[in-house]
Amino acid sequence: MPDTPKHTRRSVLIGGAAAVALGAGLTRASASTGAGSAPAGEVFTLGVASGDPLPNGVVLWTRLAANPLAEDGMGGMPGKALPVQWQISRDERFTRIVHSGQTWAAPEEAHSVHVEADGLEPGTEYYYRFRAGREISPVGLTRTAPAPWQLSPLTMCFASCSHYGEGYFTAYRRLAEDHPDLVLHLGDYQYEYAAKATDVRTVAGPETVTLADYRLRHAQYKTDPDLQLAHATAPWLVVWDDHETENNWADEVPEASSQTPGAAFLDRRAVAFQAYYENMPLRRNARPRGIDMQLYRRIQWGQLATFHMLDTRQYRDDQACGDGVKVGCDERLSPNRTITGQEQEKWLVDGFRNSRARWDVLGQQVVFSEIDFTAGSQLGYNMDAWDGYKANRDRIASAMGNSGVRNGVVLTGDVHRHWASEVKETYGRPDSKGVGVELITTSVTSGRDGDDDPYQSVLDENPHVKFHKNRRGYIRTRFTADELRADYRILPYVSKPGAAAETAASFVVTDRDPSLHRI
Repeated sequence: MPDTPKHTRRSVLIGGAAAVALGAGLTRASASTGAGSAPAGEVFTLGVASGDPLPNGVVLWTRLAANPLAEDGMGGMPGKALPVQWQISRDERFTRIVHSGQTWAAPEEAHSVHVEADGLEPGTEYYYRFRAGREISPVGLTRTAPAPWQLSPLTMCFASCSHYGEGYFTAYRRLAEDHPDLVLHLGDYQYEYAAKATDVRTVAGPETVTLADYRLRHAQYKTDPDLQLAHATAPWLVVWDDHETENNWADEVPEASSQTPGAAFLDRRAVAFQAYYENMPLRRNARPRGIDMQLYRRIQWGQLATFHMLDTRQYRDDQACGDGVKVGCDERLSPNRTITGQEQEKWLVDGFRNSRARWDVLGQQVVFSEIDFTAGSQLGYNMDAWDGYKANRDRIASAMGNSGVRNGVVLTGDVHRHWASEVKETYGRPDSKGVGVELITTSVTSGRDGDDDPYQSVLDENPHVKFHKNRRGYIRTRFTADELRADYRILPYVSKPGAAAETAASFVVTDRDPSLHRI
């Protein structure tokens, strides 16, 4: 997609510049050095971010860390609250400041900052930055959502599954270079595992179990310059999957009860949620309350799109038949099994019923479409995906096809491979109508470089699946009133930095036609 003049200003970010033209009240010479100021030295080592854009505002985020890899997870910061100033400007040199203020970075939240800036104009780009003591942060670029009646085009990229040890985050840099208006991250932002001998990069700390462990792990990820660039380039909408806490957890059930049984897992879940909130550009209503955190939410992008961001971990039943790919698992067919929980399912269906958007987009974690992974007459399904919760999936697919939804789109991560498929109202019936499409992104690094295995046996078993690719990357989309275009971006390697990105396949979905057209 070619650049347009409005994007030329992003060069200040792509080039890696930090605070430029240090004026308008944030000069080093005028910075406060009182008792409440930050320690001397760089404290914005984790970068800046923005998220959850509204027509009149956006969340601005940073976290102070003089020593990001401090073992106690506190980033080398003092055990007291510190004042942090922030500014929003219409230009990168901060000569047209439109909003500013001061907040506090408290040790109880690892000196993170969540500013809910408001009073902004809809559909507008803004630059922002922070100051703590004598230090000024890098500059970030964000954007408010359009006015509710607008149908202006949207470039959106989405990604998932970034294991620090298994590769370099080059995909994040390539994503930033595509100049998205919005970025979705669909889970596995960080991984809980300790370092392995086969890792490409050294993971800091043990397997994450304590609050200090999770804070340290998030901090290490945030030191990555490619990830920092992607955060500083556009607002993000984030939801988690499993590895932000523990692999394949389900509500109050850990992956292996013998490892973290009962209360031990609930303690782990609570601190994982706390660290996730501290390190993401989320609104205050997402602040966790013990083992609970309100993460599913709805974001309007004018009249063009409604993003229904789901949480398929916190409310799900335990995986059927012992998890994994299973043949002949009748448990998965139970009408009472749920991956969303009853309350979230009702919220989603009500959102479909009341929709007036051109595109209704589900941002979620695990594969929604039915996929038979077993060649031949036997049917083998992944119990961790929606196939393990068939009735729940079928109710939502039916609601998508028989409600106010004009164009249904499911966005998915988790499986470390690119897929494209068409969503049917009821799988297993040749006459079942199409109700939407599913775009599944590969991983940023998880699974390492990948290969060119066509996975032909799986494609042959599933005619509604139109594409597969086992390389690392992300998906770039372009929404307009008339069509959705999806470009499957891939990198040849992540085992070393600097790979170029290319488009492995592109699909178009036209208005009111729930099918994929390869171009």
